[in-house]
Amino acid sequence: MNNGVRTCLFAGVIAVSCARRDTVHAQPPNDPIAQAQTTRPVAQLRPEQRKTPHDLSNIFGVTSAQPASAAETGQIDHGQYVAFDFYRDPLGSTRPGESPEAMMRADIAAKAAVMAAQQKLLAERYDLTPRTLPGVVMSRGKPQPIGPTARLRGGKTWDDLSAMTPEAIRSAGLFPYPALPHVKQGGGYGGQVFPQMQIEMFPRLQRFDVDFDLPEAFLPEFPPAMYLQSRPELGDVSRGEVVSINNYYRLFKDILTPVQLDGLRLLLTPFAQEEFNPTDDRKSVQPTLGVTCLDCHVNGHTTGQFHMNPDNRPENRRFRLDTVSLRGLFNQHIHGSKRSLRSVEDFTEFEQRTAYFNGDEIHAIKKGMNILDRIQVSHMAQMQNMFDFPPAPKLDDNGHLIASKATPEELRGEALFNGKAQCASCHPPPFYMDQLMHDLRTERFIDEVPLGEIKAFTLRGIKDSPPYMHDGRCPTLEDTVEFFNLVQGLKLTAEEKTDLVTFLRQL
Repeated sequence: MNNGVRTCLFAGVIAVSCARRDTVHAQPPNDPIAQAQTTRPVAQLRPEQRKTPHDLSNIFGVTSAQPASAAETGQIDHGQYVAFDFYRDPLGSTRPGESPEAMMRADIAAKAAVMAAQQKLLAERYDLTPRTLPGVVMSRGKPQPIGPTARLRGGKTWDDLSAMTPEAIRSAGLFPYPALPHVKQGGGYGGQVFPQMQIEMFPRLQRFDVDFDLPEAFLPEFPPAMYLQSRPELGDVSRGEVVSINNYYRLFKDILTPVQLDGLRLLLTPFAQEEFNPTDDRKSVQPTLGVTCLDCHVNGHTTGQFHMNPDNRPENRRFRLDTVSLRGLFNQHIHGSKRSLRSVEDFTEFEQRTAYFNGDEIHAIKKGMNILDRIQVSHMAQMQNMFDFPPAPKLDDNGHLIASKATPEELRGEALFNGKAQCASCHPPPFYMDQLMHDLRTERFIDEVPLGEIKAFTLRGIKDSPPYMHDGRCPTLEDTVEFFNLVQGLKLTAEEKTDLVTFLRQL
């Protein structure tokens, strides 16, 4: 695609984006990943710089190529390959030889309608007016969103739903937490979508076809705090910065070992990914080197980016997957929502080979499969194993509340957590996970396909990680408690729900 077309398309992206934002942030001058792939315009003073009629002709296209033999004209399809050519045709093409420029223009033109449909769906399901409480904040001070946000149907109350059977809720279509879909799933459109607050700092993560859908108030902090289990006395080692290839050495040369520091470098190195790569398959206007591991797991945590799970097929059976935190990875025995990989080394390697490409290594070969040496993988794993949970000053060494430091509400919440609410059956202390996968069988409550077993993630530091559930369908902790109250038939009272949320915020 020539520079003129690229400039025009980029202007189209800005026009769409401006409908949602008042200002557009310029490319930061200190993003070395963007700089590494950006050419500078220079004056065309030399004859060899100027485009000639030959340069601008269409003789280079596949349909202009002359046959190797005149006899081919009598063969099937005149000796040509008329089906999809995987390496040439963009992912999502509706016909062989489709123009990637035309596909991009169509995606840009459709973006406003795509986002309007998603916002309409969210508005029907939730009241996403931000609500907060004084002093209820995340690790770096961002107010935690307060819920529940779900809109109940049919004039029902939470107590009404709690008294109904799963079959009655399903038949009446009253389940308030259906699966949250990706903004644009089929045809190669699914995949990584970054929140606007992150794109403002790193414009290379902007997609031309979709925007992030959930309001910033319901996302983790940006930048999130970063804790190291090797240096717990330092507390938050991020120092209020987004760790990137620019600053990692300055921030950590005196804190990490050489092996860990090299692992961090690799975690901050961009590799081609399904939506961010140099090919026509990309969803960024300009070709890109890709994304880094810590573009998604910012500071070893998350900022709520979402994509599609790589483990299911066909395409319409895949589900939206919220980026999880890497905090406490050192204590996890299985990795991935459904893949159940048994080491962080395997997870790191397989992410590069398949999950970056929606579980398809054929796509990875086309766009730039990154075959990491096992030494590099071990360095990355050693760094990931340094990410720690945020401090929990009210918990003792066994993960239980210290009675002298806890409020009566928190103590009641802990008793519910370990008793009536049944939370500890899947999230036992001290790390509040059981290293197992579970099936909640939500299809009992709603006409949706079964999801099967999904890993139960840790609840340590859960206050820093909205939205909740694997697909972010529960924007707040209150929504999450309401979800489990229904799904597990707990019959919690309003006061018990409040006490339980109050305890969860201390983990």
